[in-house]
Amino acid sequence: MAISDWPEQERPREKLLRSGAQVLSDAELLAIFLRTGTRGSSALDLARNLLQQFGGLRPLLAASRTEFCSMHGLGDAKFCQLQAVIEMAHRHLRESLERGDTLTSPEQTQRYLRLRLQSYPYEVFACLFLDNRHRIIAFEELFQGTIDGASVYPREVVRRSLHHNAAAVIFSHNHPSGVAEPSQADEHITLRLKEALALIDVRVLDHIVVGSENSVSLAERGVI
Repeated sequence: MAISDWPEQERPREKLLRSGAQVLSDAELLAIFLRTGTRGSSALDLARNLLQQFGGLRPLLAASRTEFCSMHGLGDAKFCQLQAVIEMAHRHLRESLERGDTLTSPEQTQRYLRLRLQSYPYEVFACLFLDNRHRIIAFEELFQGTIDGASVYPREVVRRSLHHNAAAVIFSHNHPSGVAEPSQADEHITLRLKEALALIDVRVLDHIVVGSENSVSLAERGVI
């Protein structure tokens, strides 16, 4: 049965218009993006099948062009549309954080960092440089590593902080495993960086570890 033949209260678009996008499942959101299904399958059937084959929404969104287009019902047009949607989301969050406003929402900051870092298949260590009113000066990805670690050099972090004339910083890195739980090594390097930056009067406000579904603040854990 085509989605247009479903009861109105069960159709993804009508649900979105009635209650907002946040109430929709991953499959329903993907079905709205896909718009149409394939012969014998509705857009929602196709969405559920794709999520099952890719292992969830995150790996689907992070799929390469070759991986994405190899799936039945998808192609270059859909891949381009998806990349455009992802990039618009990136730019929306980036503009909301980088327009010079003072950081007042830890939740917004963590959403931004998750969007920037969670799709990498290797570890990336990044830094938000802030002025003395906690307005964003710059965001930089400072170090890249393998699937299970990145080397972080305090000297380079100090150098970039001086370059931006930062008064405070927020660190972040992703765990390619998808598990956001900080390791002892994460806590250790955070304290080393805090000590190094204290010598030039730059405060470390937080270190956020990004996983596939959530993130963990070391400041909230009492490490900083």
